[in-house]
Amino acid sequence: KVSFTDVKKSDFYYDAVQWAVALGVTTGTSKTTFGPSESCTRAQAVTFLWRAAGQPTVKNAKNPFTDIKKSDYFYKAVLWAAENGVTSGTTKTTFSPEEVCTRGQIVTFLWRAQGQKKVSAANPFTDVKKSDFYYNAVLWAVKNGVTTGTSANAFSPSENCTRGQIVTFLHRAVAR
Repeated sequence: KVSFTDVKKSDFYYDAVQWAVALGVTTGTSKTTFGPSESCTRAQAVTFLWRAAGQPTVKNAKNPFTDIKKSDYFYKAVLWAAENGVTSGTTKTTFSPEEVCTRGQIVTFLWRAQGQKKVSAANPFTDVKKSDFYYNAVLWAVKNGVTTGTSANAFSPSENCTRGQIVTFLHRAVAR
């Protein structure tokens, strides 16, 4: 058991934080804090996914992104994510590693990492349209218990995704 001063047993993300730290998916933001309310960058989110997948080796080491360097801690994770269709970047040549990851982006990363299974379910969210890139990912996430949204009729896809939310979504998606 890991003890962080900002993670209580009653928090929705408690079990996910314990799981993520135990498996080396992530660490805290310090020795005593996890930072569950802090926003997570795209680089951090993809690194969490890569580590949860067992840090697989990249088969094609060609880097398509001009904003990713071999010396970046997330280099292998981003190449893995691009190679496996988890992300195609924010443009054809940029990944935008320091950009904050949104709720729509993280469920899309997870959905793609889990095989992009289409689901037929009613869309309960007024802020998720069929034309949105995250539409199928959101329906998959709700149907599979990854998340329920921010209210009964809102998913809030453009809201920043926090560290507590990301590890919870990841835990629910892969630790079943």
